[in-house]
Amino acid sequence: MFINKLNQLYKPKRILYYQEASKGEIDAFYQGVIPEKIAAHQAVFGTYDLPGIFFVKALEKEVIGIEFRPEDERVVYPSDLSSIILEEAFFYSVELDEEIKADRAFISELFAKIAQDDDAHRVYTDLNITDEPSLISVFTSYKKIRILYEAKVYSDRASYIINDDVEHFDKKFLYNAAYVDFITGHYTWNHLVGFLEMPMNAGIRDYAFAHFDIKQFRVINETFGHIAANKVLCNVVDAMNRADFVYASARCHNDNFAMIIKDMPDDEMIRTLENFFEGLSRLEEDENYRIYYRCGVVPMQRSMLSGNRVADAGKMAQALGTGRARTQVTVYTDRMHGDISWGNYIKGYVETAIKEDEFVVYYQPKFDIQTEKVKGAEALIRWNYKKREFLPPSKFIPFFERDGSIGEIDDVVLRKVCRALARWKEEGKPLYPVSVNLSRERLYEEDLIEHLVQIVDESNIPHELIDFELTESATYDNTDHMLGVLRQLRDEGFKISMDDFGTGYSSLSLLTRMPIDTLKIDKSFVDPVSTADEREEDITVIRHIITLAKELGFVTLAEGAESKAQVDRLRELGCEVIQGYYYSKPVPEAEYEKFF
Repeated sequence: MFINKLNQLYKPKRILYYQEASKGEIDAFYQGVIPEKIAAHQAVFGTYDLPGIFFVKALEKEVIGIEFRPEDERVVYPSDLSSIILEEAFFYSVELDEEIKADRAFISELFAKIAQDDDAHRVYTDLNITDEPSLISVFTSYKKIRILYEAKVYSDRASYIINDDVEHFDKKFLYNAAYVDFITGHYTWNHLVGFLEMPMNAGIRDYAFAHFDIKQFRVINETFGHIAANKVLCNVVDAMNRADFVYASARCHNDNFAMIIKDMPDDEMIRTLENFFEGLSRLEEDENYRIYYRCGVVPMQRSMLSGNRVADAGKMAQALGTGRARTQVTVYTDRMHGDISWGNYIKGYVETAIKEDEFVVYYQPKFDIQTEKVKGAEALIRWNYKKREFLPPSKFIPFFERDGSIGEIDDVVLRKVCRALARWKEEGKPLYPVSVNLSRERLYEEDLIEHLVQIVDESNIPHELIDFELTESATYDNTDHMLGVLRQLRDEGFKISMDDFGTGYSSLSLLTRMPIDTLKIDKSFVDPVSTADEREEDITVIRHIITLAKELGFVTLAEGAESKAQVDRLRELGCEVIQGYYYSKPVPEAEYEKFF
């Protein structure tokens, strides 16, 4: 049985509406069966909690009931239930992860053990579990049992805070409030700043700096309870205090920590920190649960130059860690600083860039492999930064994806493509479909379909001329939602392509459900074809992808063909469309028109 110690809480004066309960009704309640008269009042206005079993000393019996706020004219109070006033009180709350019958004897024994832990201390008040409680309540929800056991306040410093009563605080209390973390008893960031400003006062000549947090700490808090989570924080503090490579350390906030550490070569520093975190990777409450960390470490030279601003660099490196289930130690570099600074700058500049029409669309033609005539194109974004230099997509697309502004860029491309198609239509030129990127994050936008349709319809062009490309290498958190969006796009007459096929995580079963028109074979499969690096296994994979696509009714397009030999080989394998430098690199709009 796992006991999740939730919190210590306050309930004001309230009315308990109840009905007497037989042993059978009590047993049924633990199985989730709530008496009809009580269930009728669940979640109505004015209730304080769920229906529960109440051990009320004044009634000298167990009852099933529900608590209401008293004397509120907006509340419709039950007329078919008995009632009793419950005075304001504090409670110690625990949650059990097993479906057990929490009778009075079990509860008394449980809280007698909990009382020995002496862990009911809060920031400004301390509670004692009451020996003779006037009220105990038991609630069931989501196959868990929550027990509230009455407690009593024996130390109240909160009133001094509320009333600004400074005279009741001595110097030690005030010092601890400023520089000591209440939960762990360790120093705070305010204390560590002194070491960064005047390291020589602590006998520190030079140092490196580490800033880290605990991955999925919220999960530990919610699953195992805040007391178990606090133990994890305290274990980190104990380890920092014991480590011989740590000069000084602090708990900064939440699950974030900082350390001033000895200078070491990068590989030794990474290995030392990884070993440090490995020693903190087990959860006492569940040995099968692994704890992982995300750490940014700033080498000595940059730490010394940064002074008391070194935390900014440490947090920059820390933020590059991902949510993957492993500990990550990232060493800060000046290039990293430049990239992050650039990312922050363009995030603020992107609206100006759009307004000044700095984004330009290039077109990479697609060719029918049999006729070698143009069959369409892919629209690719280029940035004419401040009308001075063209930036490659790698210089800005990842930053826009990270901060969520990629949707604005997608819209710019779509509008420019639609305007070009409208002009070609007006000029009587042949019209071929153009594919545009649809970023993964946009699939969760409200009214996405209506938004895209509106952009296309503004130029009055047929929907089938727009081919939305999704990247297969991206993961999709909700595949059903993604499939629903794609089906709606198909229903509107748009084409759908899957880009980078074979490089990501899509299963074959998902492929059979996707409403796509074109399957794009990733360049990494095409590169070795008809070269010295070609293997029979490569050809086998490509052949089967093409066969699979044809049987599913998809057109196959190979990306990245750069030689006639590659094109000829792909033609033999049954590929239908080619996009690559052999025919054309991405070109400006006017140059693309020449392929017509």
